[in-house]
Amino acid sequence: MLVRDAMSTVILTLGPAHTLREAATLMSARRIGAAVVFDPDAGGIGILTERDILNSVGLGQNPDTERAHAHTTTDVVFAAPTWTLEEAARAMAHGGFRHLIVLDRGEVAGIVSVRDIIRCWSPAREPAPLARAGS
Repeated sequence: MLVRDAMSTVILTLGPAHTLREAATLMSARRIGAAVVFDPDAGGIGILTERDILNSVGLGQNPDTERAHAHTTTDVVFAAPTWTLEEAARAMAHGGFRHLIVLDRGEVAGIVSVRDIIRCWSPAREPAPLARAGS
């Protein structure tokens, strides 16, 4: 199975001036763990993750004044839609992160997460077996 089969194509994009609270609110509403940050002044495409926001709050920083650009990873490892899920998982394990921005011909095509990969590798959810009386 390939990255293009697992990736989310509806992505949240932010600008560098978004506050961390704005980012967290948008990410929470969409139930996602990462957003793509477009910052032409800092090299273009970066990623802001829930972990970045958590680290900032854990340091006592104010999420209403902290800006995305200060917490965005700009040294990003990008995936291609034609990568296998094994290649994506290996890149995540090697880099110690849980999301990859997927680029197709230089354009953002989606994001693939560890959760996306697990969904593809795991069998469909089955209902839990019912307990029998007297068991």
